[in-house]
Amino acid sequence: MDCRATRIELFNLSSAQMRVFHLAWMAFFVCFFAWFAVAPLMPVIRSDLGLSKDQVANINIAAVFVTIFVRLLVGPLCDRFGARLTYTWLLALGAVPVLGIGLTHSYGTFLFFRLCIGAIGASFVITQFHTTTMFASNVVGTANATTAGWGNAGGGVTQSVMPLIFAAIVSFGAQQALGWRLAMIVPGVLMLLMALLYYRYAQDTPRGNLRDLKASLRSDERPARQSGWHSFQAAACNYRVWMLFITYGACFGIELTIHNLAATYYVDRFALNVRTAGLYAGSFGLLALFARAFGGIISDRVAHFRGLDGRATLLFILILAEGLGLMAFSQMNNAQAALVAMLGFGLFTHLACGATYSLTPFINRGAIGGVAGIIGAGGNVGAVAAGFLLKGAGSAQHGLFILGIAVTVSAFCAAAVRFSPAHKLAERQSYEAALAARNGAAGITAEPAMP
Repeated sequence: MDCRATRIELFNLSSAQMRVFHLAWMAFFVCFFAWFAVAPLMPVIRSDLGLSKDQVANINIAAVFVTIFVRLLVGPLCDRFGARLTYTWLLALGAVPVLGIGLTHSYGTFLFFRLCIGAIGASFVITQFHTTTMFASNVVGTANATTAGWGNAGGGVTQSVMPLIFAAIVSFGAQQALGWRLAMIVPGVLMLLMALLYYRYAQDTPRGNLRDLKASLRSDERPARQSGWHSFQAAACNYRVWMLFITYGACFGIELTIHNLAATYYVDRFALNVRTAGLYAGSFGLLALFARAFGGIISDRVAHFRGLDGRATLLFILILAEGLGLMAFSQMNNAQAALVAMLGFGLFTHLACGATYSLTPFINRGAIGGVAGIIGAGGNVGAVAAGFLLKGAGSAQHGLFILGIAVTVSAFCAAAVRFSPAHKLAERQSYEAALAARNGAAGITAEPAMP
């Protein structure tokens, strides 16, 4: 018995599963907040450091580039050492460049620290790995999507909050060049505090930490764990992983691109001030508070009636709608219409992200870290590709329109994800067992399910 939770009880902090649920989304929130903390301040930083348009584009690419490799690494590390220690170290080490970027005075050093900050984007993979190990088949999609969605909201909050922190510092008499540097202390300190909380209150599995389990249990009772390399190999040999790698690039990659681009886009195209542009850009990220979770909830409900194929079909529909909406956003000619269009396609973007990681746990249960790492890296590959496309497109509007076309085409990769009858049967049995355990505890007769 793996003791995974069959229900989500938000106000129950006595269970290890729900403590991990809350710690995971809070850690991801803090990481996402810190990851994009400089983005809404880029108009000020651009002026302070004398950055060119190409240099700003390079900085935006750097912010998501290194995350590709760190996401590939941390998935297998979770398989090997557990999510608790992996997350603790990522938070602690990631705080260093977040605090250090305020010491930069040139394009080269700023680019270097921005590249290093990108490593904390790998926090997403750890979040998804940890909730996957804690929740059963009937709610794992909802758990994954909700923790990721609430964590992703950090990207929206930072767009609104960092300009306010900057404005508060300047109001006390600091120069703008000093103000943005002091503002970066806030996310850095938050990361260090979160590292302490995660180490103290999280645990690797429902039954305890990996190290303790290995020491206390008989060999046949110990939780099965592949080596990091074998986990990666098993994931890399599965074509479904690469289909979802592409589709995640098309949804989370676009999300990252908008987080980096939106504030500057509204300032340059519609002549908004930094604070207003930050509020507009922040509204996109705040959709994650409910939309990503809703994507997971819908996926779990669709799976109840249509099985794994239903999850894949839902993902296809969401990404298709996202691509069409992105093309519409690129054609808006005033700030208010652009905001409405951004919220429209942003809704489908977040829903698609949630639906992706509602499908991910069922790809290969024996290599959860490897699968989560590769698919998660796909999001950053998409963001890097989008960054280069926007850099060479001539104008942001033209680049966004081309991105919309690419997203629309990539939706067909989701339609290509299919499972063998044996795979679907095994997952249906797992799903029904989780439902039986949940309903048995509540004294309810289980209804038929088809995962």
